[in-house]
Amino acid sequence: MADRLTQLQDAVNELAELFCNSVGILQQQAVPGHFPGFDRGGGRTPQQGQPAEDYAQLFATLIGRKVKDIDTLIDSLPSEDSSTELQLQLSALELLERENEAAGQRLQEVVARGQLLLQKIQAALHDIAQSQLETQLLLSGHRPDG
Repeated sequence: MADRLTQLQDAVNELAELFCNSVGILQQQAVPGHFPGFDRGGGRTPQQGQPAEDYAQLFATLIGRKVKDIDTLIDSLPSEDSSTELQLQLSALELLERENEAAGQRLQEVVARGQLLLQKIQAALHDIAQSQLETQLLLSGHRPDG
């Protein structure tokens, strides 16, 4: 969003520059007016070149385009409503993340208990297998080593 704000500020600055330049050019091209009872001695003549109407049309076009650019930039900024919605979504995501972390911790505890239980079961199965082997050896007449 900061990039859009910078673009918007640059566009507003360019618009201000266009206004200043247009006023300056129009003042250069303007024909002096005469007021009754007020006559200056050294009247200036407008500079020749492009007619003033061409400059007026050029600056009107440039200013109009710049205003459209500014409107487009303003429309692309997030609205207050979407900002509020985004904050609500972020809050919901943070809550889900905390719940996910808690569930992950519970899962780790369950896995640890399961591994402990598995070790006990394996030890019991080992004892059972050892007892069966000793019983078979006794029944077959062999003495167990140990």
